[in-house]
Amino acid sequence: MHRIHSIQGNNYTVSTEQGMVVCRARGLFRKQGITPLVGDFCDIELHSGGEIEGYITAIAPRQNELRRPPLANLQQIFLLCSMRQPRPNLPLLDTLIATAEIAGIAPVVVFTKGDLGDAQPLMQIYARCGYPAFAIDPASEVSVIAALLAGKTSAFCGNTGVGKSTLLNRIAPELNLATGEVSQKLGRGRHTTRHVELFPVAGGWVADTPGFAFFEALELDKDNVAQGFVEFADYAGQCKFHDCAHVKDSGCAVLAAVATGVIAPSRHASYVALYNELKDKKDWEK
Repeated sequence: MHRIHSIQGNNYTVSTEQGMVVCRARGLFRKQGITPLVGDFCDIELHSGGEIEGYITAIAPRQNELRRPPLANLQQIFLLCSMRQPRPNLPLLDTLIATAEIAGIAPVVVFTKGDLGDAQPLMQIYARCGYPAFAIDPASEVSVIAALLAGKTSAFCGNTGVGKSTLLNRIAPELNLATGEVSQKLGRGRHTTRHVELFPVAGGWVADTPGFAFFEALELDKDNVAQGFVEFADYAGQCKFHDCAHVKDSGCAVLAAVATGVIAPSRHASYVALYNELKDKKDWEK
């Protein structure tokens, strides 16, 4: 079985026994409503001559998929959040974690630019949820992160300027990925990664993904978003009302856990904002 490693326009770079080849997708995928993704396993039909060396003829069933970034068959996703420039965006981080949870992908949290702020309180929030959580700075040893990559397909994801490509270059200098400075005026980075691509890194495969200034949680809706906050599961069935939304409902066991500090207030605040956003979107679509 072959695998799609990058997509640029209508060209798909696919791994084969003979190396990487450039393919096009057969028109049948469009008719079936299937969009090939980086990370897809596929069948191809090779031919000789010309710039296009083959055609993708079938896509294997996916273990999971994301629509943004467009990726398939991930085991884990490294979610990067910088301590400064740009400042920590916990609602965005929590949205990314919830998206990964719903998709069945294991999240790993990495706070970058740890020399510009104290990441320990934030690391504790996510470690209490059961997530591997790390803080790095320019002098940090990154071998512990590299060790998690072996034998797995992973993605590095986060908003623009958090240092995804920089961290990958430290783990695998041979990649020599382009990096950019953060705009002091805007407080965010400039896009340097333009497309999703799988790279061999530390015994596994890693996708470097384009950064973003805005993220839409396409995999989430108001009816499943609570499943993306794993610490809520301890209180399943304990709320007064069976359809409790865990927002402001009386007798809510989740709200009681927030009040006692068992659930981090920042996590619940992220949930409420995301729930209301998804509820408003669903109401508008009716």
